[in-house]
Amino acid sequence: MCFIGVCAVQAVQAQCSICTKTASQLGAGPASALNSAILYLAAAPFAIMGYIGYRWWKNEKQINRS
Repeated sequence: MCFIGVCAVQAVQAQCSICTKTASQLGAGPASALNSAILYLAAAPFAIMGYIGYRWWKNEKQINRS
């Protein structure tokens, strides 16, 4: 599942309307970098929530075993 998410990053256009207008004025190279930066910043909250969810799941699993 994670592999599919990593492969799909290339096809994602993660821009709001203001970012799209800015990227179109910058050109192809900087627009690609802007897309990558937006996706990078979006990944941090998902990683944090995934870690918290994993720790919660692991803790619940230990409690249920007892």
